[in-house]
Amino acid sequence: MTVVENELSKTLRVDDPSVAKLKTEIRGKIVQPGDPEYNDACIIHNGMIKKHPRIIVYCADVADVITAVNYARENNILLAIRGGGHNAGGLGLCDDGLVIDLSGLKYVHVDPAAKTVRVGAGTTLAEMDHATHAFGLAVPAGIFGTTGVSGLTLGGGLGHTTRNFGLTIDNLLSADMVLADGSFVTASAEKNPDLFWAIRGGGGNFGVVTSFLFKAHPLKMVFGGPI
Repeated sequence: MTVVENELSKTLRVDDPSVAKLKTEIRGKIVQPGDPEYNDACIIHNGMIKKHPRIIVYCADVADVITAVNYARENNILLAIRGGGHNAGGLGLCDDGLVIDLSGLKYVHVDPAAKTVRVGAGTTLAEMDHATHAFGLAVPAGIFGTTGVSGLTLGGGLGHTTRNFGLTIDNLLSADMVLADGSFVTASAEKNPDLFWAIRGGGGNFGVVTSFLFKAHPLKMVFGGPI
């Protein structure tokens, strides 16, 4: 461990009883400064971003997300949400705060009859495309497979098929979310329509989305890309 890392451990590491209690309530994993995997856990797509969270919570399920949100609110700690970690500004990390890492919420359920796709918030575009391609379907999304579905969707979502099928948010049917008060809600055109309007392009400031329901389109192969 370097001198800088030692200083970070002294400054950021949280050994108070509240963190010990949090660890017993989380089904996933908690990483803090001083842990062997801490440096790797702070790496995101934009290598120029260097931030040092106090706590990184790798959520295993929605219950973990609710617990982490409640902990951050009750302890007045800055909260960041990391899906794929592709945000150019590094919004998936924060200094001296709590990071909710959604990579454990990774699944894709395709309904070929209804032409809908349910996607976990930790899923990447490549993983979603792999699942839908087998059914001859596609959800309009971005162009880099390692991008997280969550950040791309909440930011709008431009990609190869935008001109044919619209933005990713144009094909979002509903989203399950954990709000700042720890409550769990569904946002759609019928349920919480104002919230549904806000998250389609408004980013991740309205809550932590845990799953998305998309409309899919018949598509077997794309033979072109950016030139």
